[in-house]
Amino acid sequence: MNKTNTSLLYSKPRHSWGEAFSVYLKPRVLAMFFLGFSAGLPFLLVFSTLTFWLSDEGVSKSMIGFFAWVGLTYSIKFFWAPIIDRVNLPVLESMFGHRRSWMLVAMTSIAVGLFVLSTLSPRESLTAVALVAVWIAFSSATQDIVIDAYRIEAMKVEYQAAMAGAYQAGWRVGASLVGSAAALYIAELYTWQIAYMAMAAFVFVGIATALLISEPERVVSQQTIANEQRVIDYLKNNHKPNKVVAWIIGAIVCPFADFFQRNGKFAIGILLFIGLYRISDITLAIMANPFYSDMGFSKIEVANVTKIYGLFMTLAGALIGGVIVVRYDILRPMLLGALMVAITNLLFVVMVSKGHDLTWFTIIVSADNFSGGFASSTFIAYLSSLTNTAYTATQYALFSSIMTLPAKVISGFSGIVVDSAGYAYFFTYTASLGIPAILMVLWFMYRSQKNSK
Repeated sequence: MNKTNTSLLYSKPRHSWGEAFSVYLKPRVLAMFFLGFSAGLPFLLVFSTLTFWLSDEGVSKSMIGFFAWVGLTYSIKFFWAPIIDRVNLPVLESMFGHRRSWMLVAMTSIAVGLFVLSTLSPRESLTAVALVAVWIAFSSATQDIVIDAYRIEAMKVEYQAAMAGAYQAGWRVGASLVGSAAALYIAELYTWQIAYMAMAAFVFVGIATALLISEPERVVSQQTIANEQRVIDYLKNNHKPNKVVAWIIGAIVCPFADFFQRNGKFAIGILLFIGLYRISDITLAIMANPFYSDMGFSKIEVANVTKIYGLFMTLAGALIGGVIVVRYDILRPMLLGALMVAITNLLFVVMVSKGHDLTWFTIIVSADNFSGGFASSTFIAYLSSLTNTAYTATQYALFSSIMTLPAKVISGFSGIVVDSAGYAYFFTYTASLGIPAILMVLWFMYRSQKNSK
């Protein structure tokens, strides 16, 4: 692991409780709440909210499961992240700056995609719905790349946990309260088409935020510049690449070379851990709404419990996770988060036996939301600590893509598992997927303590 980050990952308290909590009053931390809202809004609209719509239209569970692969777009965003890091948008660059101009383009594209989706019917045009969902997911993934880069560049490393907490809080409001609960309410009262048209209007929250914030300053160390030049010079001397190839080397090869240079052989372990940490809860999520529907819960009940009351539990988890990391470290909270996620997945087995029991539904969903918010906040802080600001968008896109790719591939078969073995087996299976992540955090903690001696 990068030695410069050892104190951040595993250390004694660095700040008082008052200092830890007051970090959420900083202007750029507050701005991350609204950017998080913008990032979260489209996610569930092409994920669990969309699966609820598909279920209402009579689409089979196996087909709904395949819609999880729409989310693969988020998992391959590192392919175009170098473009966002290096390419300046004409006119917009001079008006808004590099990061903000890309934000505005991505947000506008999301709004257009949601509007187009509102004109379609899954029963009559399932293929068109899938294609538009992929377009929205692509635009949303692009937005994520830019916002993540802004978040890391806008504040120092010690505040990244708070930035992650504010981001997660906003993300959950955008995803759960608006992209899911509000959409479900509108769909129940009117139609799914009107619900998605309303969601397109909410994109302007992000657009307004992008117009108000200031462009962050990117700090690139002289060592990084020298390392990149050495790679380019070496390839010029041996292969004589043209300008296009030289640009590709600087934009794509060097960010990955930098990561492996800083972390050595341990880089493989880090990448493996990134791919395993969120696999448990992401795999469960694709079948959550179909499960609630099969248990007899109405859209309003699902919205009330999972998207409104449960939202506050998620916000509490995310913000508490951010505070704990600011005061202590990253690894110990990550271990706690991984344990909580696995345990709450097992609690869903209880709900299978309870059936339509609103009390148990509220308890289990609340626990699941709190653990998810806590784990996500600490994990985002960890990923942020791994980046070099010279390649912020590219490296973080790689990490976040690896974070979701294995889970997205596996979750595509979730419907088949439920159809063949039932929900109880499925939830037990998703909980077991969290065990490797728990073991790897323990290994990281041992290694970090050993290196700090």
